[in-house]
Amino acid sequence: MIRNRKNNKFPILRLPFLGIQEIFKTMDPIEIINFSMTSKRAKAVTKNMSFCSKYTICLYINKTMGISIEGINNLVACTYLMTSDKQMDGKTEKDESYGNILRSVVKYTNDPVEEWKQLCIYVLEIFNRQTIDILTTTMDVFVDQNVPVIDFLKTSVKSVNSCSLSQKDKAINVEKHTTYFLDNIQINSELYFDIYINNDDFNGQIPNNLKEFYIFNSHWIGFERLVDIDCKNKWVTMEVQLNLECLQLDNRELVRFRNHVLHDIPHEVVDGGVKRTLISSYGSPREISGEVDIRRIDEKTATFIEQSYGFSMSVH
Repeated sequence: MIRNRKNNKFPILRLPFLGIQEIFKTMDPIEIINFSMTSKRAKAVTKNMSFCSKYTICLYINKTMGISIEGINNLVACTYLMTSDKQMDGKTEKDESYGNILRSVVKYTNDPVEEWKQLCIYVLEIFNRQTIDILTTTMDVFVDQNVPVIDFLKTSVKSVNSCSLSQKDKAINVEKHTTYFLDNIQINSELYFDIYINNDDFNGQIPNNLKEFYIFNSHWIGFERLVDIDCKNKWVTMEVQLNLECLQLDNRELVRFRNHVLHDIPHEVVDGGVKRTLISSYGSPREISGEVDIRRIDEKTATFIEQSYGFSMSVH
């Protein structure tokens, strides 16, 4: 039911399906969710809206737990935030600048993690999704909840397209939880890894099908470990990481990398006078001079690009 200008209820569910569909297209994601909760029939109708499955679903595991649903073309984005701060309960914000509509709703709860789980289940059901587009996790915020949350994701979500793992307080050891996460959550495309690792024996399973891999605070990665992660020899022979388009590490010298990792792999040091425009990081094109190339058997080339913070690898 929706209201007309005379404040009378309009029986939306009595319309033909195509009419209902057109009304749905005018709703933002929060309105769609609210409507689906009005009755069993409303929920069933909502689940039949095929275009809803094309929305972008983002999960945030931070101090404030969040779920964001972004409409097609990202013109409309709605976010639910779970908080244990009573003063924030019911707070709403709406921003319509730059031609986009951003809407957020804050809900107070004694147990933000559990409330977040229940809403996740409902959103995934309503929008017919098994894969999460973006998952952002701060591993040291709810340390005692890390394993239950990972178990929840493992059973509720088939995979994650883009994943960010980070921590704010490096004094808190989250290495075991990070390993558990990597071993149990399938990451399809992008991984942003910003965890403080102090154990040389860290054995988290790095996904083998990434397109982009960014490693911050990468001092923990010895050259032997780097060879294992990036598997240059196997990459050249197309045995692993076939989708990899960008690898980025900070605190790394390209010369040392070449001497320790590429010493037994055919590579070419390109003359500094040769200029090329390549994707260096975060999908941004950049003009480079020279650098180091290795070639795969299918003629694809990986170029190692020295940067102020370390180096990146661009596949082209």
